[in-house]
Amino acid sequence: MRGRHVDSYSMYKRGTRDHVINTYNYDKEQVRLLSGVGKDIGNPSWKRSFPYILLAALSSFLFGYHLGVVNETLESMSHDLGFHGDTMAEGLVVSTCLGGAFIGSLFSGLIADGVGRRRAFQLCALPLIIGSSMSATAKNLWGMLLGRLFVGTGMGIGPPVAALYVAEVSPAYVRGTYGSCSQLATCLGLMGALFIGFPAKQIEGWWRMCFWASVAPAALLTLFMEFSVESPHWLFKRGRGADAEAEFEKLLGGPYVKSAMAKLSKSQRGDEADTVKLSELFYGRHRKVVFMGSSLFALQQLSGINAVFYFSSTVFKSAGVPSESANICVGIANLLGSLFALVSMDKLGRKALLIASFSGMAVAMTIQATSASSLVSGSSVIYLSVEGMLL
Repeated sequence: MRGRHVDSYSMYKRGTRDHVINTYNYDKEQVRLLSGVGKDIGNPSWKRSFPYILLAALSSFLFGYHLGVVNETLESMSHDLGFHGDTMAEGLVVSTCLGGAFIGSLFSGLIADGVGRRRAFQLCALPLIIGSSMSATAKNLWGMLLGRLFVGTGMGIGPPVAALYVAEVSPAYVRGTYGSCSQLATCLGLMGALFIGFPAKQIEGWWRMCFWASVAPAALLTLFMEFSVESPHWLFKRGRGADAEAEFEKLLGGPYVKSAMAKLSKSQRGDEADTVKLSELFYGRHRKVVFMGSSLFALQQLSGINAVFYFSSTVFKSAGVPSESANICVGIANLLGSLFALVSMDKLGRKALLIASFSGMAVAMTIQATSASSLVSGSSVIYLSVEGMLL
């Protein structure tokens, strides 16, 4: 019974898609952007889509903020909640958030495809608001852990949806630059958390304010997404061609709508002809692409970058370096790297930046390992350690 239902639904869905595709099946000449007779009108203005990119970047800002919010506040928080000196409990405050992010990331794609990109952003903001409120009002360790679990779930949903949304609403010629805006927003969120957390050691209970502060941008994301554009790609796949046209007009301008719809139609035909099962991603011709993409993310995490964001205050303090100054330097270093990517992504290309950045990470970890070995001693240990961390 279930099989017949799925088959019937698939036939209906395929028929709807075929109707939409045929509606926008333009000739090759119609794909070109023309003004008058044979005159290319160039690229659409980036200014039309930029406000929506900034709004989507709010989710990345929140991701960065929650990465860094426990950095300066962990010590005072542990005193107030009664787990000071318990390294296991301190680690749980950090890792519970990551566990929630893992859960959220598992469902991120299903949510984005099921309810659309706008609603996915709003669903991402909801656990962030609930979790931040729970963390800010926590009376014990368990209350904090539950709040961090909710926050982590929102963190897991947000970034994949943001990356997908930015790619789908951006003009092609600035897509790489706009993609870097998400990383830039993450860095700004991280720096914002570090700056807001500075008074935590002097003002009793300030760490609660640090969690309350994150509720505002999450609420703004929920509110303004109600008035943002939906992804034309998602609308088109749902058989809502007229709505996709309307969104393209907002994003690109009237003269570019037909071309964008034609390209979308062509892309959709390619997707239909090359439909694959989930299991096929792990063997055959798709295996290498999936393996390479997953490995890039895994190696980035295994470099220990998250440990820098979570525990840099503790590391610098043990090395005798003031944590406030050190954390500012960490934030600035991260921001400079993101700014470089922002201006060079569409000029140098993705592959060149990946090779350069991973090579730099290898050098940085070599420096870190050298500082922890018996090869160096005295003040050189501190200098090498700090240098490696910033690099």
